[in-house]
Amino acid sequence: MTSDEFIEILKQKSLLTVISDELDVNLEIPHIAYLQARREIPKVLLFTNPVDKAKNIKYDIPVLMNIFNKNTLDIIFPQGIESIQQEIKELLQPKKPSNIFEKFEMLKTLFSLKHVFPKKTIKKLSQEVVITQNIDLEQLPILKTWQEDGGKFITMGSVYTKSLDGKKVNVGMYRLQVYDKTRLGLHWQIHKDSNHFFHEYKKAGKKMPVSITIGGDPLYTWAATAPLPIGINELFLYGFIKKQNPKVIKSITNDIYVPYDADIVIEGYCDPSEMEIEGMFGDHTGYYTLKEPYPVLNVTAITHRKSPIFYATVVGKPPLEDKYMGLATERIFLPLLQTQTPDLVDYRMPENGVFHNLILCKIAPLYKGHSLQIAHALWGVGQMSFVKHAIFVDDKAGDLNDYDAITRHILQRFHPKNILISKGVVDALDHASDEMLVGGKMGIDCTADVVENTVDVIDDEQLLQAIKLMDESVIALKQYYRDTPNPICVIQYNKKQKAYDLFQKLLALKNHLRIVVFVDQHQNDVNDAYMLIWRVVNNIDASRDVFLDEIVGIDGTNKGEIDGFQREWPHDVNCTKSVIDNLQKRGLIEVTDYEYKMFIKDYHGE
Repeated sequence: MTSDEFIEILKQKSLLTVISDELDVNLEIPHIAYLQARREIPKVLLFTNPVDKAKNIKYDIPVLMNIFNKNTLDIIFPQGIESIQQEIKELLQPKKPSNIFEKFEMLKTLFSLKHVFPKKTIKKLSQEVVITQNIDLEQLPILKTWQEDGGKFITMGSVYTKSLDGKKVNVGMYRLQVYDKTRLGLHWQIHKDSNHFFHEYKKAGKKMPVSITIGGDPLYTWAATAPLPIGINELFLYGFIKKQNPKVIKSITNDIYVPYDADIVIEGYCDPSEMEIEGMFGDHTGYYTLKEPYPVLNVTAITHRKSPIFYATVVGKPPLEDKYMGLATERIFLPLLQTQTPDLVDYRMPENGVFHNLILCKIAPLYKGHSLQIAHALWGVGQMSFVKHAIFVDDKAGDLNDYDAITRHILQRFHPKNILISKGVVDALDHASDEMLVGGKMGIDCTADVVENTVDVIDDEQLLQAIKLMDESVIALKQYYRDTPNPICVIQYNKKQKAYDLFQKLLALKNHLRIVVFVDQHQNDVNDAYMLIWRVVNNIDASRDVFLDEIVGIDGTNKGEIDGFQREWPHDVNCTKSVIDNLQKRGLIEVTDYEYKMFIKDYHGE
């Protein structure tokens, strides 16, 4: 499926909005896409007249955004995500055929694996136009998404690399910062496969070939994000799902093979001795990633179709497009995860938990401590090793998609003695740990019986007044699930002291409290449970911010000098108010009061 074919299907299904107004690649286009992605029924957006007002550039390449949403998954995965999951499960756990028909079915399934291998072709859609002289990345409508971003970033590029000996191939999706006309920053983090290859080249003192594709079948883009074992070419997964061999061609200036029908290909090499500061960048955590040195891609060629489409995405505070990309990954990879943890029945990675910050697991417990054993297993499996907080329920619990019912189920069975706090690797984007790449992890076993309810619940106003008598810094509070044995009390306060100091005062109210969560005064709303979860699981390091006493405390505040926190704490990712106001005045967007409060910041006209 080419980008043209994808767009045509979107038009037929009335899932595409074409915006022909001249719109700036700097903030305007990304802000429109950001707000649209948050809508209940989001549309795919095609911007046909992108411009760079500051540089007086008019681009002739349209920008396509919000490709992945609840309405497009059936187009991108036409056989159905659950069907793909079942097929993988049957491959991993084949049952012995009992009759001739089942034998034929098994042979049919095994025969279909011939489609996984990339096949070289003479078709060259992605090389209809070849540029090897006067290369200029500014001729592509690359976006600056957020006010504090370090520049423009390619956000939906599939990065193709291979090991030094050529035996292993990787496709990953990493953000790519534009430094100048011929250089890009490659944000492949220390745990990523491409970074492993990079160190092979560095040790050998050789330049590393890299090719980046943009566009084509959206399944290419999703496959690039798939958490496959190192050395497994992500195009294998594309072929497995499509039931056809992915067709590839050799890059013009290096020996990397890429899909023949990509819209745009950027080729080049990395010199392992060349590093440059990359960032800041408003990332999928909803916080800015701070500046760090990363490898540089020196561009040797740009090739593209005669009429290419530029794919881009916006990441930031949820829910956004990555929610649906993550949903597909979560469902399709459940059988693979179960090979490592066979008693894992199901799992969910809520998007407001930023996927790696919170996971809900349903297991079939066989003995005491079984859930904690699975927690350790998960923390040692590929990208699951980045998970910070895992909550376990038994197989009698309800649908994990019913977050209200599951939360109630958890709070009916929660007991502090069943909390495991450990330490391990965390994502490079995690900002809460005291040291980069290593931080606290928490597993909570809620597979036991319902606990006794001994809390004496009082109403919010009465509780607020009692706490204010102890400490005037408290501004607001709200209690959630007051009818369970473990109500959650969210306390918002003006932070002039450690949350732990305030927690110690609250022990005097232990008869009325069970779980207390502390958040800052600014940009939090005690009535917004969805964003509170996002904030808290982002901001805590379990080894430092979970207080276990006669009640449980969780410090979800921003950390700084008061806390003895030595690292730089990043800012929230927010839209720029002046840009939003201008777009609204032009009739291009509608903004709610809630969005103004939670997702828009006044940068004083910058």
